[in-house]
Amino acid sequence: MVSKDPILQIKDLKVSFQSGKKFIPAVDGISFQLNEGEILGIVGESGSGKSVTSLATMGLIPTPPGKIENGELLFEGKNLKNISEKEWRKIRGNQISMIFQEPMTSLNPLFTIGNQLMEAIRLHTDLSKAEAKIRCIELLKLVGIPRAEGILKENPHQLSGGMRQRVMIAMAMACNPKVLIADEPTTALDVTIQAQILALMKDLNKKTATSIILITHDLGVVAEICERVIVMYAGQIVEHGDVRTILKDPKHPYTKGLLKSVPDLRGKKDRLYSIPGSVPTPGTIQKGCRFAARCDSAFEACFEGTPDLYKMEKQGHEVRCFLHKVEERSDQHVGVTS
Repeated sequence: MVSKDPILQIKDLKVSFQSGKKFIPAVDGISFQLNEGEILGIVGESGSGKSVTSLATMGLIPTPPGKIENGELLFEGKNLKNISEKEWRKIRGNQISMIFQEPMTSLNPLFTIGNQLMEAIRLHTDLSKAEAKIRCIELLKLVGIPRAEGILKENPHQLSGGMRQRVMIAMAMACNPKVLIADEPTTALDVTIQAQILALMKDLNKKTATSIILITHDLGVVAEICERVIVMYAGQIVEHGDVRTILKDPKHPYTKGLLKSVPDLRGKKDRLYSIPGSVPTPGTIQKGCRFAARCDSAFEACFEGTPDLYKMEKQGHEVRCFLHKVEERSDQHVGVTS
């Protein structure tokens, strides 16, 4: 049974990067929470702010050129926004861990898998070298790697993409983190291995009760393992709700476009649907809805004002779209304007 207590809360987060003399917002006023034992999906095209959100949550925004201009990062009630790098090191990898997109760039080609796994364990625990080796073998078995002892002596280039990604998951799970952030963990893998990695993450969530944020551009992946989903566009949350509601009855034109873009093996189409245009460069849209230029349903108000997140009939379902303002009483909207 998933607890409804939030382990992680992001409140009105704004992250900007310096370009010349200006600071350009990459993430612009987003708020959400991750509950204990939950798998939360964050979806959007490249440039929507998904990875910047995850880096901010890990305290990894490079300063300069980046900076967190506003907002709170609450982990178990403690605000992490202004803590020192020394304090971050106690939390990062220990209580909040991350799996990066491409395992070959995350693993050092000069060191064995055993060296790298043991370093991660001994950095955050008091285990001896012998105890750390035993823990390495346990972790590799946990993520479904056969002949775990032999793998410890091998270098990353000797393993397949799927095996390297399993090693990265083992490394992230080394200290039994309470929160695991997975940034597109299956992008570089073939479909069969993707399914295995997703099943592994779901299994780890059940066995260890680790809360997971899964960042992806693939709604099929979200449908497979997530309970709730956040749809991001141009640095803002445009729709949020439980997975079934959003997949069955999406309200935002962008979410509808993403779902139409998913290939359907049952239908015979000459061409796959694609949303016209592209994600705007951060900072280029000064007023109006950021999706308006690509939206088939846009009207005058969409180019003049910035929509809030409006509450839908289903509890927990929110949409940033003027089309739904007329459906709701003014006292029912969430006043988060970015």
